[in-house]
Amino acid sequence: MDSAIVSENVVRTGNHQTFYLSAGPVNGPLVIFVHGWPELSISWRHQLPCLAGLGFRAIAPDMRGYGRSTVHPRHEDYALESIVADMIGLQDALDVEKAVWVGHDWGAPVVWSIASHHPERCHGVANISVPYYTLERGLDAILGLINRDVYPEGEFPVGQWEYQRFYEENFDAAIAPFDADPTNAIKALFRSGDPGGKNKPSRTAYVRNDGGWFRGATEPPEVDRDSNVLSEGDLSAYAAALGRNGFFGPSSYYMNHESNLAYAQRAVNDGVLELPTLFIAAEYDFTCECIDSRLAEPMREHCRNLTERAVQSGHWVAQEKPAEVNAALVNWLAMSLPDTWPK
Repeated sequence: MDSAIVSENVVRTGNHQTFYLSAGPVNGPLVIFVHGWPELSISWRHQLPCLAGLGFRAIAPDMRGYGRSTVHPRHEDYALESIVADMIGLQDALDVEKAVWVGHDWGAPVVWSIASHHPERCHGVANISVPYYTLERGLDAILGLINRDVYPEGEFPVGQWEYQRFYEENFDAAIAPFDADPTNAIKALFRSGDPGGKNKPSRTAYVRNDGGWFRGATEPPEVDRDSNVLSEGDLSAYAAALGRNGFFGPSSYYMNHESNLAYAQRAVNDGVLELPTLFIAAEYDFTCECIDSRLAEPMREHCRNLTERAVQSGHWVAQEKPAEVNAALVNWLAMSLPDTWPK
């Protein structure tokens, strides 16, 4: 990322501080990028200069619990309603009525929730990996969408989402290996997609039976950094931030399924999205598997102006395949939101 065009900024809203990166002209159409678990604003390091170079004002915050944003002490502080309030507060501080929102991983349920509760603050929304009307409605809401050919119910009752149930049942054990060695944890997690995993259970399906991530080990394994996803500098930045703050905040996003469902049930227009939406599926993301499963079906039923694209990538799409993600995003902006294109 070209540091010459990216600035570091902070806004305060109530008891919360949001740190964010900003690139592009301050009067350009606003695009806000929302990262997931366990990422940072730098997860969008390939997208910010691209959009800024086209004349957009591109913003990427550290989400609640991450980086230089506030780390709150309770699980319930990380419910979607509070996180959406952070993002609307950020938008208010930027003094912009409408933005294009882009999310990935847990950032996707945040962005979908902004669209479904505050459509008047959105020109359109784009999300990667996690489709609409799924995770933002709680874990139980998506159990019927599991591909039981891959995840037999007797062996994997919660399918690829077994790891999320493990957080609820044994939170301390779930985060312990990450806190023990954030550097090795990031290296183990941030891997390129492997097409050989097709039609096989995702590693996330084994977390509960194994008694934790990394086959229940107390520390993550030592593996080489995947240079297709992370540079040495990227790894250092992730490890420093997660080592400083710990994994309590980031992992608390998994602890609010019931309250998230209650929030989703209060969406406007019965949760139907009329605004332009883009969904980018990762073909080799076998946890958020949208190619051969029913996971994306509710999104198609509830989005009236939906564009879908697929990228041959693992879960960390914007970092593994930035050119493809940038192309899909820019094309969608030009075709579906021409009035927002920089003048």
